[in-house]
Amino acid sequence: MFNQGYSLDYYLIFHMQSNHTHGFLPVAAALSGNIVVTLIKFFAAFISGSSALFSESIHSFADTSNQVLLLVGLKRSKKLPDDESVYGYGNERFFWALISACCIFFVGAGVTTYKGINALIHPEPILFASIIFFILAASFIIESYTLYLAIRELRKIYPSLTWKERMKEGDPSTLAVFFEDGLAVIGVAIAAFSLLLAKYTGNHVYDAIGSIIIGISLGVVALILIVKNRVYLVGKQIPEDLQDKIIAKLEADPAIESVLDFKSNTLDIGIYRIKCEIEFNGMVLLQEIMKNNSLEDEYEEIKDDYEEFKRFCFDYADRIPRLVGRKIDEIETELKKENPGVKYIDIEIN
Repeated sequence: MFNQGYSLDYYLIFHMQSNHTHGFLPVAAALSGNIVVTLIKFFAAFISGSSALFSESIHSFADTSNQVLLLVGLKRSKKLPDDESVYGYGNERFFWALISACCIFFVGAGVTTYKGINALIHPEPILFASIIFFILAASFIIESYTLYLAIRELRKIYPSLTWKERMKEGDPSTLAVFFEDGLAVIGVAIAAFSLLLAKYTGNHVYDAIGSIIIGISLGVVALILIVKNRVYLVGKQIPEDLQDKIIAKLEADPAIESVLDFKSNTLDIGIYRIKCEIEFNGMVLLQEIMKNNSLEDEYEEIKDDYEEFKRFCFDYADRIPRLVGRKIDEIETELKKENPGVKYIDIEIN
């Protein structure tokens, strides 16, 4: 049922996480909404000939394609660890989110900006039918709702953080929906405003400018998401407050003199790996070994017997590594208990 190299509790953790993967609800809702919005926007663009509406259609089409990629990443990120990826597949979500962001940049921003520039150079007549504005209103409502779901998800996952901190720590998949649908709502407003200006001034240049603004905005959002996902793929450290908490916990242990070379990275949203070197306090370890026997009594028994002294040294040398290993296991177990997100801990002796 699962790889026997991994514990049952780890399997259960992954199974429970699969029931509510961070970012799944807003991405799935955004995908459903954008399929509808893309179809009605293309219809409006076709009957009107508006470059701004065409740009919004391409925008929604790009968003729809991107959300399919995001769902692929979310699905693959739930795969259990195996021989090919011993730390799991959490980074899959960041890889596919990066591909999604690149699609926004090249397809969304590139095509819409080109369309706007082309409309400036070669203006075409625009049909200002009432149904176009009804379609824009419907798009605004649908995309506002999916934006609301992304906002709600960010608030639910990070209730105590400010919005600035949410933008820094948020799941890239949810943030992708937040930025894309936020921009979609703004884009609908830009398209409507551009059409109204073109209608009442008789100057089609406003429609072309609206298309260019939408394209540039898409490019900016794409770059933000690309940088965000790059950070996770390169190796994002665990939150600073969690790192400080773990180091303080280690240094508070009497058996540990100091913590050195502390390193960490994020494997998935809320799943971390840490690695560090520690220096043990030899006196504390000696007291632990001799807690049931007096060292002075041991000395009195063997001081005149060299062979017995050698046996004592061999026994002592044998007990030290086992004690150190047991102590490290105890420390790791306690850290995982207090910090459920820390799934992998590698503690080495300096």
